[in-house]
Amino acid sequence: MKVIVLAAGQGKRMRSILPKVLQPLAAKPLLAHVLDTARALQAERIVVVYGHGGEVVREALDAPDLAWARQDPPQGTGHAVQQAMPHVDDGDTALILYGDVPLIGEATLRRLVGATGPEKLALLTVGMDDPTGYGRILRDAAGKVTSIVEEKDATPEQRQVREVNTGILAAPVTQLRAWLARLKNDNAQGEYYLTDIIAMAVADGFEVVTTQPDAFEETLGVNNKTQLAELERIHQRAIARRLTDAGVTVIDPARIDVRGELICGRDVEIDVNCVFEGRVELADGVRIGANCVLRNATLGAGTRVAPYSHIEDTTMGPACIIGPYARTRPGTVLGEDVHVGNFVEIKNSVIADHSKANHLAYVGDADIGQRVNVGAGTITCNYDGANKFRTVIEDDVFIGSDTQLVAPVRVARGATLGAGTTLTKDAPAEQLTVSRARQVTVPGWTRPVKAAKKS
Repeated sequence: MKVIVLAAGQGKRMRSILPKVLQPLAAKPLLAHVLDTARALQAERIVVVYGHGGEVVREALDAPDLAWARQDPPQGTGHAVQQAMPHVDDGDTALILYGDVPLIGEATLRRLVGATGPEKLALLTVGMDDPTGYGRILRDAAGKVTSIVEEKDATPEQRQVREVNTGILAAPVTQLRAWLARLKNDNAQGEYYLTDIIAMAVADGFEVVTTQPDAFEETLGVNNKTQLAELERIHQRAIARRLTDAGVTVIDPARIDVRGELICGRDVEIDVNCVFEGRVELADGVRIGANCVLRNATLGAGTRVAPYSHIEDTTMGPACIIGPYARTRPGTVLGEDVHVGNFVEIKNSVIADHSKANHLAYVGDADIGQRVNVGAGTITCNYDGANKFRTVIEDDVFIGSDTQLVAPVRVARGATLGAGTTLTKDAPAEQLTVSRARQVTVPGWTRPVKAAKKS
C-alpha cells in the first residue's frame, strides 16, 4: 500500500505565517498526526504533496520514509494527486489522505483499504445533518454510487443529499493513474477535482464501495483557528476518555491537556487544568494537583504533586511530596520520600532518599545525600558568572535557614550549618559550622525620622 498525503493548501484563513499543516494540535503539527497514522498502517511509501512556499513543511517534517512532490501552482485535488503518481508503482493500492485532517483513525483506514480491490474503489463517507460545503454522494435507484458532485456544481435537489464525501479514498494505482490523466477542469472552480474519478470508475465497470469512520470527528478538517481550537478540545476529550477507561481518575475530562505521551499506572488521580508534555509516566497511586505542568517526567508510586507545580525533565522515586508552587528543572533526580516544598527550585541535582527542602530554596548543580534538611532561604551559589560548579552535601546534614553554599564546596556527613551561614570552605563532619557577624546592640541608637516638609 502507498499513502498519498495532500498538504499543499496555503491556509490563508489561518492568518498565520505558519503553513496550515504545521499548525499545532496537542503541540504536534497537523501533518505529523497524519504521518504517524500512515506509518501505523505500515505503508510501503508515503508521498507528501506540498505547495509553493511549502519548503518549510518539508524542512520541518522530512524523514527517510517520506517522498515529496510539489504542486505549483495549485489546481485542485486531482492535480495534487497527479504530482504524487511518479512516486507510486502500478499494481498496488493508493490511499489518499489530507494533511489538515489529523484525527483520522488507523482502524477506520484499515477498514477502508480492506474494502478496495483490483476492480473496486473505496470511499470514506459520512452522513451529516447539515452538509453545506461538502461534495454529495450520488447513488442510483439500486443504491450504488454513481458519482460525487461538489456543492457549487450541484442542483438544488442534489444539495438535499445528506451523505457526503470526506475526500479520503483508496484505489488501485494502475486505474487511478489512468483516471487522473482523463480529468478536466470544466467546472465552477476551474480545477481538477479528484472526485471526478468516481464517475469514471463507474463508467469503466468498477464497483464504488463506501465505508464509514468509527467517529465522525475523525473526518474533520481545519481551515481556521476557531476550527483548530474546536478540534483540540475534541482530541483532548478523546485522550481523557482513554485515560478514564483505563482507570485513571480525571477530575474534569474537559480540563486536561496531553501534548505527548501520558502513561499511567493504577489509581492515578489528575486534578483540573494540568498539562502533560513530551513523555510523562505516572506510577501507581500518583496524585497530581490542579494547574500543574509536567514535561518529560517519571514519577514513582505514591508521589503527590500539589497545585501549581512545574516539573520538567525530572525523575522522582516513590512517595515524594512536591509543591505547591515547586519547580524541578532538567537534570533533577529525586530518591524515595523526598520533599520539595513551596517556592523551591531544583536544577541539575540529585537528592537522595528522605531528604527535604520545604520552603523557599534554590538547589542547583548539587548532590545531596540521604536524610538532609535544607532550611528555608537556602541557596547553592553554583554560577560565578562564567562557569558552574557543584555542591556536595553528604548524608544526615542539617542546613539552617538563609544559608548560602558557594560552590565548589562539600558538606561532610552529619554536619550542621548554622542559620545565616555563607559557606565558602568545606564543612567537616559531625560539627557545627557557622559563618555570621557577631551580634551587637548599640545603646542609645535612635531610628531616623523624616524631615518635615517645607510649607
